[in-house]
Parts: sequence; structure tokens; C-alpha cells
Amino acid sequence: AFKNKGVQHLLDAVVDYMPCPTDVPAIEGLDPKGNEITRPADDDGPFAALAFKIMTDPFVGQLSFFRVYSGIAEAGSSVLNSTKGKKERLGRILKMHANKREEIKQVYSGDIAAAVGLKYTTTGDTLCDSEGECLLEAMEFPDPVIHIAVEPKTKSDQEKMGVALGKLLAEDPSLGVRTDEETGQTILSGMGELHL
Repeated sequence: AFKNKGVQHLLDAVVDYMPCPTDVPAIEGLDPKGNEITRPADDDGPFAALAFKIMTDPFVGQLSFFRVYSGIAEAGSSVLNSTKGKKERLGRILKMHANKREEIKQVYSGDIAAAVGLKYTTTGDTLCDSEGECLLEAMEFPDPVIHIAVEPKTKSDQEKMGVALGKLLAEDPSLGVRTDEETGQTILSGMGELHL
């Protein structure tokens, strides 16, 4: 969006031509027994959402972006991460507006928001009610195709590099990091030179 040209036209087209959440067919998932279930976009249904992005914010810490497919969630409530089988607490819920954020109390079916305080959630995890447990289809990421060795400028920066790489891995699941057994080098893997 160089010089912001065409952005407003694109966003107007999204509003005019894309379906609203209630017009889209119900999303399919699995119940705890492995049977297929559907979740229509309905505020009265059980809560079901998919975490699609993790971002580290310098002011609030880890933000987990999620899209609500059904039900309502309130700030401060507990939800189940059915992918990991762990309870999570939605500490604060934020509505993101470019570089601004607005704290909200509830999210409804069809909303996209960011949660603060989710400890176990990663990209592709399902968040749901513990009573109406479901597992939505997770995102699959391609295997990395290019690998480079990375090393800190000094040995004392090794720990800092490890922390930084850990944050990158949490935010971008298509990245990979491993230690080469023969050389002891840290190998960073990604989708291409530009990606790395």
C-alpha cells in the first residue's frame, strides 16, 4: 500500500462483496470422541474460536489473535485450549486498529480480536467452552526449504539470541531452529532468503 493508494477502495470492496459471518456455512470440527460436528455463526451457540496469529508486544506481552466462529467470550473468562487440552484465561480482550488497540469486554460470533494472557496457545489452536468442546481444523505449514547458520557476535550474546529466536518461532510457525550435531552451529530454516 505505497502512499496508501487504493487501500480504502480495497476495504470498501471487502465490505461490499465479501459475505458476513452469518452468510458463511457452519465451520466443521471434531468433538472429543472424533465425530464430525458443525458450529454455525451464532452468538447463542457454544464458544469456538481459532487462534491464527501470535505476536509479541513490548507493552502487553504476548498477543494471541483469534477469530470467533460461534458463541460469545468475555474478558476474564476461562476457555479450553482443546488442541493442547489446557484451560486458559482470557485476561484482556483487545480490538486492534492498525497500531492502536481498544480494550473490549466481549467478543461475538464473527469477531476478530487479540487476547492477552494466554500461556499455552500457539498458532492454529482451538479455543472453546469446556462444556461444548470441539477441535477446529488446524493450519498446516509447509516444510522449510532453505537453511542458514546463525551465530551471535559474542559468546555472551548466545542467550539473547536464543530468546530472540524463541520469540520468532512463536510468531512464525513456518520457521525452524535446530542445532547441527556435527558442527554445533544454530541452523535457522525458512521459506526463502527474503523470509530469513
